[in-house]
Amino acid sequence: MKRLQFIIFSVMLMVSGIDMTQSMAEPAGKLIIFHAGSLSVPFAAMEKYFESKYPQVDILREAGGSTKMARMISEVGKTADIMASADYKVIDKSLIPSHANWNIRFASNQLVLCYTKNSKYASEISQKNWHQILLRNGVVWGHSDPNLDPCGYRSLMVLQLAEKFYNIPGLYNQLIANRPKRNIRPKSVELISLMQTGNMDYAWEYLSVAIQHKLKYVKLDDHINLGNYQLDSYYSHAKVLVSGKKPGSSIQRIGKSCTYGITLIKNSPNKSSAVAFLDYLFNPEGGLAILDNMGQPPFIPCRVPTKIMKDNLPGALKKRVVVQN
Repeated sequence: MKRLQFIIFSVMLMVSGIDMTQSMAEPAGKLIIFHAGSLSVPFAAMEKYFESKYPQVDILREAGGSTKMARMISEVGKTADIMASADYKVIDKSLIPSHANWNIRFASNQLVLCYTKNSKYASEISQKNWHQILLRNGVVWGHSDPNLDPCGYRSLMVLQLAEKFYNIPGLYNQLIANRPKRNIRPKSVELISLMQTGNMDYAWEYLSVAIQHKLKYVKLDDHINLGNYQLDSYYSHAKVLVSGKKPGSSIQRIGKSCTYGITLIKNSPNKSSAVAFLDYLFNPEGGLAILDNMGQPPFIPCRVPTKIMKDNLPGALKKRVVVQN
């Protein structure tokens, strides 16, 4: 009798168009994740846990500047399942609607000025005088490429906001004049090795990166660090031009608090594993706890801007997010 009931149930599933083996299958196969360089350490920890839970999954991560990673998908045609950006706006501008349907904001961050014990004037630098130190002769400092990495254009925004906050006309241009172009690198994490080898004194990084790599850092006033969403109207005074999609074109980035976004790529070859990973990432006791422990405050719960976007999420993820601008 039980066998007959199972057969009838299976036939009903087939008639309704449901693949029983798929619906019951455990996540498996290669899972390709493109992500911001600043997520490398926490995502490595998540990869280790997720693969131990689902041994048939092989996570393949590629890290870099968020803008560059998005362009690899939208312009070069690289295959990916998930894209995580250090600036959620990159997903909105580069991937939606052609390559993605939604964008979940899951974490925040702030910028800090990093250094080591061997950096010039390491014993003197503070929240009050950091801009004076960067103007001194012989001090080598840098940031990532604004055209490829959100941390790059955010670094420039911090300098613009410092000019306004400290009321020092011309400070931004003075600082940039003491930063040669060779001190600009494709992604912010590349600057870490330069500091650790003594080839650079100071570099702009995210607070989470500084904590994860055990760097010394100067924490800035909230009016400058892009870490307080309640100061978004103040941050909007900072504006940076970066290269656009077409050669010779440009996009204006406007100052806003550091908010990370993530999405599922439309032509993802492994959607079931991707959704399972995202469900783990958005779990306050899973991926969000890892982010929190590594100095990157998560949004609990995660956020989408509209009910329509929430309705478009895979069923497993709807319970993990709220509608909030």
